[in-house]
Amino acid sequence: MAYQIPRNVRGEGRILFIFSTKALITTGIGAGVGAIIWWLTGMMGIGTVGLIIMLVLAVLGFGIGTLKVPNTSAFEVTRKTGGENIDDVILRWIKFKLNNKKKIYVYMEKEKNFEK
Repeated sequence: MAYQIPRNVRGEGRILFIFSTKALITTGIGAGVGAIIWWLTGMMGIGTVGLIIMLVLAVLGFGIGTLKVPNTSAFEVTRKTGGENIDDVILRWIKFKLNNKKKIYVYMEKEKNFEK
């Protein structure tokens, strides 16, 4: 008799083990911007600096696509956005800045207590 064992399949969509689809896209965007800077600095004769900038931007893109905002009460920003993905926070901030006269409300459901 075979039993189905539940398992976490959240990381099944990973490419090259460390890259999720979202992390691969944000790394590619960071590396693409860095490649333009590398090309411009290569024309000026300081291509090594451009290569370093490209690598830093690629790592920054990977971090934005992968990491979450730490859940700590030390700062007001981390108290309000703790545990959310960094890219979601950045996208919400951009939407807020583009809508100068409109307000964005985020409703969070409270957990239900089933205490007796």
